[in-house]
Amino acid sequence: MTPALRTERLDFLPYRPEDEDAFVALLRIEEVCHWMGQERAPESELRVLFRAIRTDVYPKDLFDVWGLWQDGKYVGHAELKKTGNVDGYELITALAPEFWGRGLGSEVVRGLLRHAADHLGIEEAYGMVGAENTASLEMCRRLGFRHLRDVVGEDGSVTKLLVVSTAAPA
Repeated sequence: MTPALRTERLDFLPYRPEDEDAFVALLRIEEVCHWMGQERAPESELRVLFRAIRTDVYPKDLFDVWGLWQDGKYVGHAELKKTGNVDGYELITALAPEFWGRGLGSEVVRGLLRHAADHLGIEEAYGMVGAENTASLEMCRRLGFRHLRDVVGEDGSVTKLLVVSTAAPA
């Protein structure tokens, strides 16, 4: 079961039914979808996805997924799950744009890495970052991620596959 986690400023909490609207609103923001490398999905699909987290992911312990909260306000989403890109675990984060540039992204990644090391015994984790997402790439560089390879999408878009040790996140 996905545990609750705490960092200096953030609470990582498993989603509750009353969090559905916040989750849907975040993943309907065009900028968030763009940087996550996905098309903006219809609200109805996001509601199905949210309910699947609660009815499939959590009960079957498929992977860890959290809502991110700061002082009781929903600020984003985080996941730690097996990735199809390599044999390992991928960190997935999304923050609402009004929380960008405050160091919260680094705090989320550090929290995920600590959880991966301390509770799952994972020695390294991966991230997928769009080549144009200079802010996230710089954050990853500061946190010690290394570039493994570029992944080129069917549309020609480039995503950087990165890896970091969970032993000592910066």
